[in-house]
Amino acid sequence: MNILFLVPYPENESPSQRYRLEHYLQYLRQNGINYSYESFLNLATWKFFFTQGNYFKKSVGLLQGFVRRWLLMCTIGKYDYVYIHREAAPVGPPLFEWIIAKIYRKKIIYDFDDAIWIPTYSEYNRIAKYFKGFGKVKHICKWSFKISAGNDYLAAYASKYNNTVTVIPTVVDTENVHNAIQDQSVNNPAIGWTGTFSTLMYLDLVLPVLQRLQDKFTFTFIVISDKDPKLDLKNYLFIKWNKKSEAQDLLKMHIGLMPLYDTEFAKGKCGFKAIQYMSLGIPAVVSPVGVNSIIVDESVNGFICNTTDEWENRLTVLLENKELRKQFGIEARKKIESNYSVIATKEKFLDLFS
Repeated sequence: MNILFLVPYPENESPSQRYRLEHYLQYLRQNGINYSYESFLNLATWKFFFTQGNYFKKSVGLLQGFVRRWLLMCTIGKYDYVYIHREAAPVGPPLFEWIIAKIYRKKIIYDFDDAIWIPTYSEYNRIAKYFKGFGKVKHICKWSFKISAGNDYLAAYASKYNNTVTVIPTVVDTENVHNAIQDQSVNNPAIGWTGTFSTLMYLDLVLPVLQRLQDKFTFTFIVISDKDPKLDLKNYLFIKWNKKSEAQDLLKMHIGLMPLYDTEFAKGKCGFKAIQYMSLGIPAVVSPVGVNSIIVDESVNGFICNTTDEWENRLTVLLENKELRKQFGIEARKKIESNYSVIATKEKFLDLFS
């Protein structure tokens, strides 16, 4: 068997690709399956693509990506499956997908982990909204052999256009990466949040709560991201996100937050922040949006909060009770190992190619 992976970004760089598919690739080799991994953006373009400015260089990088994709079209015949993560090209219609499905008649495995049919765009690439082609998602779903969706909400959308949809959550490697358990015996625990600059807006939901709590308790609020939001808090620590120290940095917090606005796009989120926290024995406190209420079991391994009073009350309980944090952390780890780990889901991934 020979598989072609078409992905937006270079290997081992994008969190979405690392946690959706890259940590399964070793099992393909173990099962005698060959694969090629082809990104649209090269490494040089990836490094500045989500920064402000550089529009000429970004245009050149996109042009180079299209050239590589067209050259790949000449080789499609040798592959049994073509696995497409999100889209074959970041702008324009689904032309490459159409060629693969209709001209070459290859089996497409289509994978996505966000509500990518809903128009959104990066603040650094606003012009992209005019060329993105959000409507192409439904067409790719129709042409696909199988679809791998990150949660039930995404699967429900895909199922309108395709009858072979499998839910494979975004998962962590609990054996080699997320393989430590937080020590919850400290008296002054830290509360934290991790995410990209595009999701920093969700912190507005809990900032007033954190400010009030810091008047009552001594704790540090930690943000791990690619951009410092410079929050107005008494004790605040920003940690620049680093792929190499990702798990170690998360272990600086004892309580993890995942607030979300209740929007259609947020319902498509795969709850990965909560999964990361819980895998390390860190209780997650989340909004009841989308898959969050499935990942977190209320009062078992974390809390689900709908109002500001609930956020304040639940965080107060966890700040005051180290034994409860420890108990939640143990249960959280069990939940991730059983449902959201590479080991628990690898067979589902391999079954896509059958």
